[in-house]
Amino acid sequence: MTAQFTLTGSLQQAFNGLVSGGFYALLALGLAVIFGMLRVINFAHGAVYTLGAFGAVRLADAAGLGFWWALLLVPLGLGPAGVAVERLLIRRIADLDPLYGFLLTFGIALVCQDLLRAEYGSASQPYASGPFPGSLDLGAFTFPAYQVFALGVSAVACCVVWLMLARTKAGTIVRAATERPELTRSLGIDTGRWVTPVFGFGVALAAFAGVLAAPMRAVNSQMGADLVITVFAVVVIGGLGSVTGAVIAGFAIGMLQALGNLYVPALSQTSVFLLMAVVLLARPAGLFGKEGLT
Repeated sequence: MTAQFTLTGSLQQAFNGLVSGGFYALLALGLAVIFGMLRVINFAHGAVYTLGAFGAVRLADAAGLGFWWALLLVPLGLGPAGVAVERLLIRRIADLDPLYGFLLTFGIALVCQDLLRAEYGSASQPYASGPFPGSLDLGAFTFPAYQVFALGVSAVACCVVWLMLARTKAGTIVRAATERPELTRSLGIDTGRWVTPVFGFGVALAAFAGVLAAPMRAVNSQMGADLVITVFAVVVIGGLGSVTGAVIAGFAIGMLQALGNLYVPALSQTSVFLLMAVVLLARPAGLFGKEGLT
């Protein structure tokens, strides 16, 4: 009985980790593409995730638009906003030390958080439950239906983005410029023309993840602040600029944290950073990163 209970609990916790890993993968995917193209560590990525969740709340309160509308409209609204930020601010420091990009995006994140706090306060905002209430029987255990849906959407979104990058001409150029920028430019490909749309796409992807999280997470001004630190670790473990590594590491880290919370609670929050240290000692470029990536 004890062994069966332990196995069931482990499976349920591992599945819960996959759900969290789906959000890590979506956010890490956007971060990896942005870093690969711009060499900018976009610390505002967590703030965009937060804005996505608040966008869903705002549409519900002000216009009575539900989850499905928010899932469509919020990324379409924040993506162009990301394009404007890249054109007006980030492009101006593109040739400077990467530290300037980090400081700029960190400042943008703080401004977004303070604006949300001024408008909504520090308390979490209520949001209607997702489109799939109740639980699903998965055999060994039951699990909230919406979280199963969120995992499926995250996995499908990652697959669609990967197919776009792998199977289309534009995607191949973006992936090559992301993973091997110097080699791509040496072949005469103008990577600069792809910078703005790629940044906007990464922002839209983070906003999409925020809307997806709204029915199952506490929607408050700080919800992306801690998450983005973990997502940065995911990107480093997967390999800076590696799209495949970002997705695989995202799901893996989600499961690692969930199982760590079950078996070694004291290390559950630090396990990802311990793993990052081990990976960097063995492979400084990350698991899927290319040595000498600049």
